[in-house]
Amino acid sequence: MSTVFTVPAFSHPPQGWHSIDWIMINRQVRGLQVRIAKATKEQRWRKVKTLQRLLTRSFAAKALAVRRVTENRGRQTPGIDGELWSTPLAKWKAIGRLQRTGYRPKPLRRVYIPKANGSRRPLGIPTMLDRAMQALYLLALEPVSETRADRNSYGFRPHRSTADAIEQCFVNLSRKSSAQWTMEGDIKGCFDNISHDWLLANIPLDKQVLRKWLKAGYMESNRLFATEAGTPQGGIISPVLANMALDGLEDVLQSHFGRKNTKAAYKTKVNYVRYADDFIITGISKELLEDKVKPIVEAFMAERGLELSPEKTLITHITEGFDFLGQNLRKYNGKMLIKPSRKSLRAHLQKIKSIVRSNRTAEQGNLIAQLNPVIRGWANYHRHVVAKETFGYVDYRVWKLLWRWSCRRHKNRYKRWVRSKYFHTVGGERWVFQSVDVFGKPKRLFKSKSTPIKRHIKIKAEANPYDRNFELYFEQRLIKSWKEKQLHRGKLRMIWTRQKHRCLICKQLFKDHNDWDIHHVVRRTDGGGDEIDNLVMLHVNCHRQLHSLQGDM
Repeated sequence: MSTVFTVPAFSHPPQGWHSIDWIMINRQVRGLQVRIAKATKEQRWRKVKTLQRLLTRSFAAKALAVRRVTENRGRQTPGIDGELWSTPLAKWKAIGRLQRTGYRPKPLRRVYIPKANGSRRPLGIPTMLDRAMQALYLLALEPVSETRADRNSYGFRPHRSTADAIEQCFVNLSRKSSAQWTMEGDIKGCFDNISHDWLLANIPLDKQVLRKWLKAGYMESNRLFATEAGTPQGGIISPVLANMALDGLEDVLQSHFGRKNTKAAYKTKVNYVRYADDFIITGISKELLEDKVKPIVEAFMAERGLELSPEKTLITHITEGFDFLGQNLRKYNGKMLIKPSRKSLRAHLQKIKSIVRSNRTAEQGNLIAQLNPVIRGWANYHRHVVAKETFGYVDYRVWKLLWRWSCRRHKNRYKRWVRSKYFHTVGGERWVFQSVDVFGKPKRLFKSKSTPIKRHIKIKAEANPYDRNFELYFEQRLIKSWKEKQLHRGKLRMIWTRQKHRCLICKQLFKDHNDWDIHHVVRRTDGGGDEIDNLVMLHVNCHRQLHSLQGDM
């Protein structure tokens, strides 16, 4: 038992990238982040500033920052200097370059990506050094942002998702006594228009470094353009800065219309849900939202250099329904139903159609390999709402596309022959689009309707991953996720076998699949991860007992 619960320490300082002890690095950074979050909660701002300075100057934080920018999806995308850190030596040298003294960020490289409505969204790509510096200071800023965040803000935050935001909308609108009107808020160019003066005055971060990032400018067509407002989309720290700029609106609304579960709040039924820069506000009447709520929101946004889009900020009755995060929320005869939105469905089918058309001469196995991630990903996104009928419709449309694809390849063949070549009966299920690879392994098209509909359990609004009081709560959510999705059964089986099927606390055998919990040897708040060496299985009661002894409860 002692060998499982011990973690090796540094035997000597690292001499190169591959000699870094990442377990100890994570523990050091996480320990400082937990202290920053605690000081923020107590509003000890001088302590916060001291701890942030200590963190950003530490070797551990610099190593993690370099690791982040060299392992994410943008690691092969250079800035204006064309520099990439692709070798262990370059990464090791980069750690020493992360210095505040003499630091001058370079302009961003401006690129454009297409949006769903046909327009293009500008992105600013920093250099590798600037990305690493932003990642470094983000390590110090995120504990503050998580501690001060709005309770019902869900975008660009750890352990939160669109499913949490949709579930909160259901909570606010589903009852008979719930609000009947909603205001869909749309901020005009949120990332491009946030006031620099407001950010510099209100973001608890090194002002000198933050000012340099905001005023760095961008390069386009070999010309330098100044940035007088906004945070660049594409910067690592930009989503957190935007979140912090929008945080506080929930408290402002509650100060005017009453806090949750109070008499004043029951009269107005004003509730707020935000995901990134998209938000909805509920109210008891259209007049309340139009005449009282909207002016408060506009004044709040104006302080930050933002404004609502008059054309896209809509006030809707719940019986008419509205779209939010790709899903449609509407009451049918008094019953709240959330379904995939028509716009999302149309875009999904169009994407599938383009894949099929671009693979007219491809092998069946290659087509299946391209379609499966798209179909499965869309179905998984909508699996928490009323989507079974929509899944069936998607499967029908996909079948029509594939049948046309198959017949086109063999115009002189009978339809019966075409069907027998591409569509098979598997386990009693007919018309299964399936092929066999060179190793004789079948490759089967994924069907949306095979995705089970499962109600999402929303995260607690006050849950903070940097607060040790929520350590056990996040472990329990991880356990539930594992049991429901069964994605890590191989990992669980290895842990179970390693422990010889016994709890490491009481030494008794596990009885069934409901008789165990997963425990992190090194707590997440101390930098522990989900690696198999950091996980053990314990009885539920033994797990609670252990956390009680550690002071987490």
